[in-house]
Amino acid sequence: MKTKESGLSYIRKHWELYVIFLGPALLLTIIFKYIPMSGILIAFEKYNPIRGVFASQWVGLHHFKRFLTSPDFMRYLGNTLKLSVYGLLWGFPVPIIIAFLLNRIESAGKKRNLQLVLYMPNFISVIVLCGMVRILLSVTGPLNMLFGTHVNFMTMPGLFRTIYIASGIWQGAGWGSIMYTAALSGASRDLKEAAMLDGANVLQQIRYVEWPAIKNVVVIQFILQAGNIMSIGFEKAYALQTDLNLQTSEIISTYVYKKGLIDGDYGFSTAVGLFNTIINVILLIAVNKIVEKINEGEGL
Repeated sequence: MKTKESGLSYIRKHWELYVIFLGPALLLTIIFKYIPMSGILIAFEKYNPIRGVFASQWVGLHHFKRFLTSPDFMRYLGNTLKLSVYGLLWGFPVPIIIAFLLNRIESAGKKRNLQLVLYMPNFISVIVLCGMVRILLSVTGPLNMLFGTHVNFMTMPGLFRTIYIASGIWQGAGWGSIMYTAALSGASRDLKEAAMLDGANVLQQIRYVEWPAIKNVVVIQFILQAGNIMSIGFEKAYALQTDLNLQTSEIISTYVYKKGLIDGDYGFSTAVGLFNTIINVILLIAVNKIVEKINEGEGL
């Protein structure tokens, strides 16, 4: 109690320091994070840029009903969920596996050089990456030249998800392994050596020595990624889209972009984006509760 009182009295005595150091950060947060939230009102209006947010005609849930009753709603939702869920299932374990493999390398020089090669794709911009993919998979690209074929892979709807997910794993898996590699450095080396002396094979060493060191990090990352299943950025999907693969490449974020910035239907696109955010929040809470039950009450 004394500590609490002394802390409060210290704040009262030196309030100028808190204003000077915390004031600008709080002000910027309010201006750029909280005030823009008033734009959510556009989702319930027939927004007119000239009249503004507070003077536009109120339409209530009209935009939400319009989206939910759209004949393409299930296709957009299905494409978004499939792209996210498949990406999570295939992409989530890869950085963990890379971290385990890197942890087996004893030579610091070889390990450092390999990490450099694995991390480099992360610094390629999404648009440059999509350009590389388009060149690689074009009719006259290296892949067709290798197999002696003339197939335009980018026009095939059935291959879009594979292309999207595989290129994402190549770009981000190495960088994503940094966190797990750092966590593995906390694994007991003495315990690992003892396990080796007792005849434990590689998988047993990973299971009983290395896995406990990264388990909590893996759980937190899984919850965060599973909670962001609906948050696929439109840039990559839009850059890899063609008129012939729209059946599988059109997702909610690209639809919002087209309706909002290209068609100028701001109210409708905001409503769709808000719907997407609400689904994300529900998924985050649900996944966290499920993981808590499975992981002995430990979640976010």
